[in-house]
Amino acid sequence: MARIESTFRNMVIALTTIALVSALLLGLTHLQTAERIAENQAARQRAAIEQVLPEFDNDPMEEVYELDRFERLRFHPATLNDDPVGLAVHSYTGRGYGGDIEVMVGFTLDGTISGVQIVQHSETPGLGDGITRERFLEQFREMDPDEVDLRASADGGDIDTITAATVSTRAVADAVQRAVEAYETFEGVE
Repeated sequence: MARIESTFRNMVIALTTIALVSALLLGLTHLQTAERIAENQAARQRAAIEQVLPEFDNDPMEEVYELDRFERLRFHPATLNDDPVGLAVHSYTGRGYGGDIEVMVGFTLDGTISGVQIVQHSETPGLGDGITRERFLEQFREMDPDEVDLRASADGGDIDTITAATVSTRAVADAVQRAVEAYETFEGVE
């Protein structure tokens, strides 16, 4: 086998070929996994809705809607026998230590928070990911936003701060506050 001469032209051709093959393989992998990733994200959202709302018999994922005045928020109405029982608000914050955090905040018809679940985050394992623990999320359940300060306790608020994860705690509180503000201006609130 003859040895190929190491010239600039040959190196460019070799590197271009490697880059094209790598890009093609990456693109094919994306095509094969994109549907599965979307299904998993939808399943996480559906599970979060079920955990933050009272009993319902409709499909809040199918009845989802957005409002122009609330950028990136999605509203999932819940009904039981065609009567409204609550609303789940898919909220977010860009203030997480590891980037964006997405939360699902459930509300009963009187505006009480019925639950909070983390839908997606990139917080530090062992520290910031404490926001997903039931012990942390439980403090939001049956909370009346009019009677509490939705800031981290490190900032003088009522949300217990996770040790060594103050930034993550603040971020979740910010996402919940964003959902509360959207719910309070929602047309159906009494």
